[in-house]
Parts: sequence; structure tokens; C-alpha cells
Amino acid sequence: MRLSEWRKKAPSKDAGGPKVAAVVDAVIDALGAERDPHCWVAWGEEPSVRYTIFIPTEPGLISSFVRVNLPGEGPRTTTKLIRWNRVSIGELAIETMAGHRLLSFQIEQQVLRGADDEADRVATFAMRVIAAIDGRAIPPDIERSGRARAARPSARKPAASAATARSTGAKTSRPKTTASTARPAKGTGR
Repeated sequence: MRLSEWRKKAPSKDAGGPKVAAVVDAVIDALGAERDPHCWVAWGEEPSVRYTIFIPTEPGLISSFVRVNLPGEGPRTTTKLIRWNRVSIGELAIETMAGHRLLSFQIEQQVLRGADDEADRVATFAMRVIAAIDGRAIPPDIERSGRARAARPSARKPAASAATARSTGAKTSRPKTTASTARPAKGTGR
């Protein structure tokens, strides 16, 4: 989900309000997050007081601990960029029963839990994090649930490897050489 969607669904009006957004957006922009990034918000037990935002970026995980309203100061955020090789995660665990799914994933001492559709969103976020930790590209879209992704046929067919082409008798194309890159024949003295 995008950060703007999380703000619309905030359990407390102040938690997603413009004063908090102004403080948070300035900091996450400075750390390289895109505008309205894909993220996860761990609301915790007191979202009207504090919560944490996790944003996967190419260089690492942005972790922003938000204090909604400090007396006499207003909103505050403590934000850090954690390099992927330093991000602490637990296992991605799922339990199913009678057609329902319950999923949990631990990241930076926060346990993310979800049931059914929320479980799909947790799983998709977790897979983005795991891909980044493994050095793979972060998947671009997280709006589709895991089941929708599995049901949708792939638009691209993988290219056949040279070994597969040889075993099936297909011809493979080789790059053509030009006179400047071609090697001289043996014995020509060039």
C-alpha cells in the first residue's frame, strides 16, 4: 500500500493528519524515498500517540518512528536508513484453517500480522523486503494480492537458452562480426 492510503486508514485522525505528514515527508524525502512510497505502517497499540513506518528503498529500509503529538512541540519523527545487510527480519509464517489465512512476519522487532486479505498485503510487503535483502530488484507493484498474481498468466515468455535451442534443434542467432572486430585468419600475417 502507498503511504497516502495508510494515512486515509489511520485509526486516529491526528496520526494521518497534515501536521504529521509534513514532518514525516520531509525526512523520508531526504533519505531517498519516492513521493507516496510503497510502505508498511505498524500502528501498534497507541496509533494516536506513536507508530512506525517501514519503507523499502534500493539502498535499504527506511524506518521512521513517529510521535504524533509531543506536548509543546508537535509531531516528531526519528528516522533511519538501515542498509539491507543490517535489516533484522524473522520468518514469514502462514497458518491456514477452514479457508482462512493468518500470517506473521517480524521486521526490526515489529511483528506484522494479518488475516486473509491483510495477510496477502503482509506477504507482499515481506516479499519486497526479502527480495531487496537478497539483492534482487524490489517488485514494482504490491497492489495485487498473492492469489491474483498467481492466477494472472505471465505476459512475457522467458527466452530459450542456447542449450535448450541446441537440444530442440532450433537455430540461435549469433552477433555478426564486422571487419574491425573479426580476427585475421591463421597464416595471413596480420
